[in-house]
Amino acid sequence: MQKAIFLDRDGVINTERGFTYRLQDFVILPDLIEVLQLFQQKGFILIVVSNQSGVAKGLYKQTDVEIIHSYMLNEFTKNTISISEIYYCIHHPDVSACICRKPDSLFVEKALARFDIDPKKSYFIGDKERDVEAGEKAGVTGILIEANVSLKTILNKMIL
Repeated sequence: MQKAIFLDRDGVINTERGFTYRLQDFVILPDLIEVLQLFQQKGFILIVVSNQSGVAKGLYKQTDVEIIHSYMLNEFTKNTISISEIYYCIHHPDVSACICRKPDSLFVEKALARFDIDPKKSYFIGDKERDVEAGEKAGVTGILIEANVSLKTILNKMIL
């Protein structure tokens, strides 16, 4: 079985600024590249799980999300970082019901099965309680951080 780091996107990977859907607003946080490289060196696979409710609310299109994710993956690839999968929910309870939106754990559970991940050796890092809850519902240890802080601040909370 593999071990994984599940990452929320906005506030953990990039600067949280409300709805981030324009490429010029997508700014990768300081130290992120270095920390993701460390996670990979320690044998973790990396998976992004993000709520993108602006699509359901009509604030932006799913293609906007895809453009940002393509850019993000390209930046990671330049730095030898491999993201195994990006799962994102385009729903919002005010507009459309679903079971993929965090704090539900559908995407975490899908990844656990698809990639043969041991939840007991894995972490979900997020800047909102719903991120932690999604991980913990699936047996993954949740780590709550402040939005827009370096992931270096939590390394001492993890068994790498």
